[in-house]
Amino acid sequence: MRSYHVTSGAGVDGLSLRSHEPRSPGPGEVLVAVRATSLSFRELLVLRGQYVLPVKPDVIPISDGAGEVVAVGTGVRSLGPGDRVAATLFPSWSDGPFRLSHLPQLGGSLDGMLTEFAVLPESALVTIPEHLSYAEAATLPCAAVTAWNALTGDGRGVQRGQTVLTLGSGGVSLFALQFAKLLGAKVIATTGRADNEQRLRDLGADEVVNYRDVPDWHVAVRELTAGQGVDRVVDVAGTVERSLRSVAVDGHVAFVGSVSGTWPSIDSRLLFGTAATVRALAVGSRAQFVEMNRAIAAHRLKPVIDRVFPFEEAAAAYRYYESGNPFGKVIIVTG
Repeated sequence: MRSYHVTSGAGVDGLSLRSHEPRSPGPGEVLVAVRATSLSFRELLVLRGQYVLPVKPDVIPISDGAGEVVAVGTGVRSLGPGDRVAATLFPSWSDGPFRLSHLPQLGGSLDGMLTEFAVLPESALVTIPEHLSYAEAATLPCAAVTAWNALTGDGRGVQRGQTVLTLGSGGVSLFALQFAKLLGAKVIATTGRADNEQRLRDLGADEVVNYRDVPDWHVAVRELTAGQGVDRVVDVAGTVERSLRSVAVDGHVAFVGSVSGTWPSIDSRLLFGTAATVRALAVGSRAQFVEMNRAIAAHRLKPVIDRVFPFEEAAAAYRYYESGNPFGKVIIVTG
């Protein structure tokens, strides 16, 4: 088998492809032939040495992957050879709130999915919707689960007829747009690219605000909601203050992170004035992954894919993702 390895901080040029013998699954473990992986902003942070969670030296990178079960260890009951599966980013996070004990993560402190074969705990795997290809299913573990958590994980969830604001056209934001429409919400999307405006509308966005044309986009969002504000914001940009200026009283800001790399301060008066909840997310649990897959299967939702690269061109996939401004996920197919 072949696997890519890298030490955090070494960058794309630090990726090395090696051959070694696959490990047989032990008790409670499953051997998966990885068919596809997908890139997310998290993977760039790992290569840059900027990821907030621990990354072991010489790690096999990438948290997101899907493949076929080829062998199981003793005690495995729910899966068998031929099953189509994806792995959860946090293998020990089964359900409930996130705990420090759940910190071990694929492609970080644990080896990830940029490999031809991976041995994973049975409890970390979920079966994938039948209508999805391996490439499509590989998009789900990080971006899709994060978006699903952002919209449903606060105990109330998006209600039919509410309005959701998504920021930009990255993987989490596109899934949030698709899921919000699936849940019956109206969606206002922002973008900085004119060529993405119609694409976002084609995915279901009811309104699109170009933040380069309208720098005070939060004002435009207020105007589009008759001054009331949106019920929920999925904030991937670290613009929490503007998100709070966009949200309705008792609304919800799902704070996913900051793709810009900047972390501006928050005026606490805005929190008091809106009585809004700001909730930081850590992807989501296996239970949320399973729930999300049910919704995807029921509505036959298809992830947005920008480009597919072969396994041998993994470095090129990283470089394209980093500089190509993709609309949708970048996939690396293993087999």
